[in-house]
Amino acid sequence: MAIPTFEGFVGGAWNVACYNRCKPSTRQRVDSALRTQLLPTFGHRKLNEIGSLEVLAWFDRYSRTAPAGANRILDILKQIFNYAIECGHVDFNPAQGVRHNPRPKVTRFLSRDEIARVHAALNAHRGRGSGQQQVAIIRLLLLTGCRKGELVNLRWEEVGEDVLRLSDSKTGPRTVFLSSAAHAVITRQPRTGSPYVFPSMRDASRPRSSELSLWRKVRREARIEGVRLHDLRHTFASHAVMGRVPLPVLSRLLGHSRDRMALRYAHVCDREASDAAERVGSTIADLLGVSAPNCGSGDGRESLSLDPGNP
Repeated sequence: MAIPTFEGFVGGAWNVACYNRCKPSTRQRVDSALRTQLLPTFGHRKLNEIGSLEVLAWFDRYSRTAPAGANRILDILKQIFNYAIECGHVDFNPAQGVRHNPRPKVTRFLSRDEIARVHAALNAHRGRGSGQQQVAIIRLLLLTGCRKGELVNLRWEEVGEDVLRLSDSKTGPRTVFLSSAAHAVITRQPRTGSPYVFPSMRDASRPRSSELSLWRKVRREARIEGVRLHDLRHTFASHAVMGRVPLPVLSRLLGHSRDRMALRYAHVCDREASDAAERVGSTIADLLGVSAPNCGSGDGRESLSLDPGNP
């Protein structure tokens, strides 16, 4: 049996068996991965000529500029070679031993003051058309915790009175519950006859571009230059946790496929937990007749006394 090239395989057997079964949003990601990385790197090579060292060299090179993107495309490459094994073209998966780049911990979300500054910067924007669309999308990212793609591709048929019923998202169809403020932002969008809430300015039959360049100006004016658009989703989640929203409920609000995904936001309550521990400790100390050390004087080395007669 002749061994096909990587390009021939993904355009033939793999396309029919795997690609055609993917969701539209997944196909877009795969198309981009093949066009920008995999086909230029491996396309002309026969499947059995692609080794682990070659895959690792590509992964290391791409990881220098896009570590998260390299992880995603590596997963696609693994899936392609897994099917090549099923077809009998290769005996092993050269991408299998390559380890993902570590995922950074979620630590950045906007404070109340930073949210107010973003709000002021958005209010000051006087653009039209695409600019006003971007203002609305940025507000909705904060108000709903949606992913950018879910809003950019939002259709009017998916908009309900107090919910969005998304037909396709990262985790499949899901329901987004809208606050009155979020619903107001959506209903203010003009009805132009396009099926999309945020249509392209050039072709109303298509959604607008996912590029939200206005964010660079907004974050500069709000003095939060290091904040990414995706951090607005983290902001929604983190403030939900601080508002005592249970993690299973938060998981549903964010559209996570697994409840444990919401656990990454539990850390935002550490300061509140510390403050609570101090309050509880003070209450118990009062009941025991225990005095706390005077942290405002001396060298700070005083110790608690549990003897009510010897504070």
